[in-house]
Amino acid sequence: MSLPAATAAFSKDHPFPAKFTDNRLLTKTGSAKETRHFAVNLAGSGLTYKVGDSLGVCPTNRAEEVAELLAHLGATGDELVSPVNLRLTEPIKLRDALTTRLALAGPTAKMITTLAAHATDAGEKAKLEALLDPAAKETLTAFLAQREFVDLLCEFPSAKLTPQVFVDHMRKLMPRLYSIASSPKLYPEEIHLTVVVVRYSTNGRGRGGVCSTYMADRVPLNQNVAPVFVSHSHFGLPEDHTKDVIMVGPGTGIAPFRAFMQERVATGATGRNWVFFGDQHRTTDFLYEEEWLQYEQQGKLAHLSLAWSRDQAVKVYVQDKMRENAAELWAWIKGGASFYVCGDAKHMAKDVDATLHAIIAEQGIMDAAAAAEYVKQMKKDKRYQRDVY
Repeated sequence: MSLPAATAAFSKDHPFPAKFTDNRLLTKTGSAKETRHFAVNLAGSGLTYKVGDSLGVCPTNRAEEVAELLAHLGATGDELVSPVNLRLTEPIKLRDALTTRLALAGPTAKMITTLAAHATDAGEKAKLEALLDPAAKETLTAFLAQREFVDLLCEFPSAKLTPQVFVDHMRKLMPRLYSIASSPKLYPEEIHLTVVVVRYSTNGRGRGGVCSTYMADRVPLNQNVAPVFVSHSHFGLPEDHTKDVIMVGPGTGIAPFRAFMQERVATGATGRNWVFFGDQHRTTDFLYEEEWLQYEQQGKLAHLSLAWSRDQAVKVYVQDKMRENAAELWAWIKGGASFYVCGDAKHMAKDVDATLHAIIAEQGIMDAAAAAEYVKQMKKDKRYQRDVY
């Protein structure tokens, strides 16, 4: 396909049709995860990025899922619709709306209400109304959590909805942001991503993360078809290249720190680097193993602290490795090191934050309030940064 002129300002609202040039498995046979490395070519886009930024990817839904929805609706896909959540200036074809514009998951209680109003089968109507009983709030929440829109059409076939009524219950299909795993110093027109491909089952159906499976399964290599944009971030390295850097990134949280290391080496930064990485098993889940070991052997990585949660009877996590190295970690922080965390916000980042507070209190001989104040100051000085999700 011919590319738009590079002078066009590509953005979230006007994404660039990028070319994926690499899609390879990082995890090895036997891993519980499918983690992939992607390379995205930005040539001709005029887009630039810095380490710490993210790449926005605008996915499409699986054609098979769209076809199944159309079949249950009794629609051809050529019907014109104006989904209320898209705020369109003119209607679009139902097939296009379901493929590129609307999320096929996440039905709400509003959908159950509409189905109950349209159901003509007494048994279906009774089940729907029971779910809407105020006393059944928890039951309804659990019911919806296990279902996508297609499940509801399957379970309540007597409720005939027009395409317009159906799409008015659907949310906009949103782009996904992924931490960039490369430095523009090495790859000025290319972006690397480190992504776990999400595949699971609910309600007896195989499901997939919309964007991770889009990149893994549906983007053909070497064709300018994947809509992307760069999302700029305040997450980034210290301007002073003599400063030490501590990076905590288990799993795919390692992505921005691969970029950080490439940048530090390319700029000749003299500050020391310390990486905390962890996953389930060393033999199957050591992402970019050769690169990290090479940095270590070359003396560019002062410490590589590894935590494998399933390689021994007692689970070991990155925060455990922080505690093991508490004295030296405090020495680095006290000496002006910057501390970075990337990954799961709900569990890992929270545990790492609590461990950081505890280490500063214990090693710095402070009470909890003083340690909290110290961490607060680190954040103000941009010496403690988080890229969590």
